[in-house]
Amino acid sequence: MRQNTYFTKLLFLILLLFSAVGFAEQDETEWNNDLKNQYFSGKTIEESNNIIELDAPIRAEDPALVPLKINTKTKQTNDSYIKKILVLVDKNPFPFVGEFEFTPDSGKADLAMRIRVNTYSYIRAIAEMNDGKLYMTKKYVKASGGCSAPVGADLDAAMKRLGKMKFRLDDGIKTKEPALVQLLISHPNLSGMQMDQVTRFIKKSHFIENMKVSFNGKPILTAKTDIAISSDPNFRFYFVPDTAGTLKADITDTQCESPTARDVCKTGNTYSETYAINP
Repeated sequence: MRQNTYFTKLLFLILLLFSAVGFAEQDETEWNNDLKNQYFSGKTIEESNNIIELDAPIRAEDPALVPLKINTKTKQTNDSYIKKILVLVDKNPFPFVGEFEFTPDSGKADLAMRIRVNTYSYIRAIAEMNDGKLYMTKKYVKASGGCSAPVGADLDAAMKRLGKMKFRLDDGIKTKEPALVQLLISHPNLSGMQMDQVTRFIKKSHFIENMKVSFNGKPILTAKTDIAISSDPNFRFYFVPDTAGTLKADITDTQCESPTARDVCKTGNTYSETYAINP
């Protein structure tokens, strides 16, 4: 009798544990109680993978460098296109990852990047169409400590190449067809939660907050970003070259030239890079 009672209790505890884990993985408290109202108050959002789909690892190998890929399933045309994609990590200290704006000249609204995930959380991508309709996809990722992962020992070297950028494009670009672009940016993107392994002090936040990529002056991708973007940002996106021309990237970070507080600074450091295209 005692043995049966013991196994009954053990089975109950196991079921309780699995229920707790399952609940934790399905926890959408931040989204339902805060984030949805903060960003989309009074608006209807359709949760579906028919327009936008999110690709991310179930368990992150490195929480400070979590690969994130957004795949879209609709063409960017003048009549119908994805105007904006908002990316959130529900349980990050600052859930806002970035807001990315596209145009018909983007060709595709697909986007890839690396982000920081601080704890087990849903990652969300919400697409806004040019007619105002909203579509959301989400992925649960298991990670821990991404926003506070320590600053590497090579921070001084990273600061020396601060703001350097490089474009990479596939060979054989064709006019009027979407071309994949990779933009690599040298920037530590300090979160303000990281400890310098040499000095043992918490480093002040210093990250890219604005990015604009254009082709012959026409916007392709415009973004507002925050501390969840990983160090040395690496973005992949598309554009449609209609002729030969110049790709240009402009980024602005949060570093104040003034020693006073950031909120009295008008702007941070600005960096630019160009790349000649000859299809």
